[in-house]
Amino acid sequence: MRHNRSINSLGRKSGHRKAMLANMASSLILHKRIETTLEKAKALRVYVEPLITKSKEDTTHSRRIVFSYLKQKEAVAELFRVVAPKIADRPGGYTRIIKNGFRLGDGANMAYIELVDFNKAVLEADAPAKEAVKKPATRRSRSRKSAEKSVETNVETGTESSTEEAEVKAPKAAKPAAKKAAPKTASKAAPKAAPKSTGKVAAKAPVKKVSAPRKTGNA
Repeated sequence: MRHNRSINSLGRKSGHRKAMLANMASSLILHKRIETTLEKAKALRVYVEPLITKSKEDTTHSRRIVFSYLKQKEAVAELFRVVAPKIADRPGGYTRIIKNGFRLGDGANMAYIELVDFNKAVLEADAPAKEAVKKPATRRSRSRKSAEKSVETNVETGTESSTEEAEVKAPKAAKPAAKKAAPKTASKAAPKAAPKSTGKVAAKAPVKKVSAPRKTGNA
């Protein structure tokens, strides 16, 4: 019975178990996905996730601590250069275990273990699903939407009234322009007008009085 035994020994001594987990962790970091038994995958997850968290802080001290567990320079470089920037915003849960049936021969329970942020198929499938999911409407959101709609309608009515006023004012402004333009065309076609009177009356020529012949008595 394994009461209060938090560590799964995996049927190996401590030195063998640590070397195996270090090799599996390096393979997972380099290849991003490996296949193993379910029990080993669970033990590897507990082993590798603290190292991934440590890689978020890229310092010499962090690199030396991670190297003391992995024992491979290539895996350490891959972890700090490639994996760490991609999981920088993820607060834990860097790996995923996918069950893969039973192994032929001994019937061992098999599983895949992979890094979550490097499965392109899952990431592409989740992207449209996240966009399609909508938050349930609440009373506050409904009131906000109704207020926004009322503001939009008020703005639209204001713009329509302003356009109507501009259209009404436009003909009034156009009429004086037409009146002003008319005399110009008339002045070109019409002959020159007579000179204006100065207001003084011209002097009349003196009129000669013609006297009638006098009558004589002989007639």
